Amino acid sequence: MPRGDRGDPDLQPGPGETLDCLSGHWKIFQLRRGHRYSTDDLLTAWYAVEACRRAGAQPRRILDLGCGIGSVGLLVLWRFPGASLVGVEAQAVSAGLARRSVRYNGIGGRAEIRVGDFRDPGVFRPGERFDLVTGSPPYLVPGEGRRSSLPQRGPCRFEDRGGARDYLGTASARLAAGGIVAWVHATRYRDENVAAAVEAGLGRIVVRPVVFREGRESLISLFYASQNPARSVEDEPALVIRRADGGWSDEYRRVRAEMGFPA
Repeated sequence: MPRGDRGDPDLQPGPGETLDCLSGHWKIFQLRRGHRYSTDDLLTAWYAVEACRRAGAQPRRILDLGCGIGSVGLLVLWRFPGASLVGVEAQAVSAGLARRSVRYNGIGGRAEIRVGDFRDPGVFRPGERFDLVTGSPPYLVPGEGRRSSLPQRGPCRFEDRGGARDYLGTASARLAAGGIVAWVHATRYRDENVAAAVEAGLGRIVVRPVVFREGRESLISLFYASQNPARSVEDEPALVIRRADGGWSDEYRRVRAEMGFPA
């Protein structure tokens, strides 16, 4: 069970905020009109957990780059109760929400949220390494599409502080031996993401497109990679979220169940 607010007004939703269910009994603070966690976040966390399962790995130290309000990092941390998490976020408002979620769920001893640009080496401690690194790079370059005027959303969608290449370069530099990097990006940039992973020195790269409704094209893809001298790229069958009739697919139901979401 989460620790709860215990009468602390800072751990109660303020004006324009909500406190919502995440994994199991854990909850997360979000702005009502701002960046809120999404299916993309759930899938990224699940694919990171799946990659570890396939490798027979139990990560002890997890890093979430550009962690936002903490959704991906917290989802993974919930799934690995013996692990610790470092989240790095440049937007102070998002980092503040993530820190309050950490306190509300009583996991201050396992999770640390740092405010800063992950491209700045000073954000990390000397020699700091992680067994699992996750990230949700923005899908749009400046000038591509319309920028939201709502808090947090612009930098979450546009490459204001770097894109997939920056995320993967930092992830690789901070990866412990045998570690895994998992991330999500737009399917139309599949080849660019693979190239960025290779450039970052990552080896075996696995790609799984996501189809939000059966019969439609894939808009996002899930990726994971490791520091493997043998370069390879494996494309997996698409993960379908909803069947043609609108109902959730059996696989997506399993994903939700594995990550502590209601069936």
